[in-house]
Amino acid sequence: MDNNIVSDEKLLELFDAAQKAALHSYSPYSKFPVGAAVLFSDGKVFTGCNVENRSFGLTNCAERSAVFAAVSAGSSRICAVAIATPKSEYPVGPCGACRQVLTEFGSGEVPVLFGPDKLKLKRSSLGELYPFDSLHELAD
Repeated sequence: MDNNIVSDEKLLELFDAAQKAALHSYSPYSKFPVGAAVLFSDGKVFTGCNVENRSFGLTNCAERSAVFAAVSAGSSRICAVAIATPKSEYPVGPCGACRQVLTEFGSGEVPVLFGPDKLKLKRSSLGELYPFDSLHELAD
């Protein structure tokens, strides 16, 4: 699967999956549930939710939860990302740590859809969210 051919319909399906994942959020401290759905090149979709901890540094974001589950299962090339933040007033993009992890496994062209609901969706790309990605040569 190529991220350049991910249809709008597929992106909306991913957003639906992200909304469902947000229902499983463990966010008793922030009261800010987040769900993510990530499509990989093998056609598999992995979802994740934010999992908070009273020691905030140990909290894991929805996006990273999804990516880590995917890599653990053998998937590694991201083709599309959807993030749902159902309690936000406006579209909230991924944090810096998640942008770093997402670009580890996806190119700048990977589409990213995010928002609180389908009426307030924002479409971007990994390259737009993290424009000066670097150091990929370290993996060679």
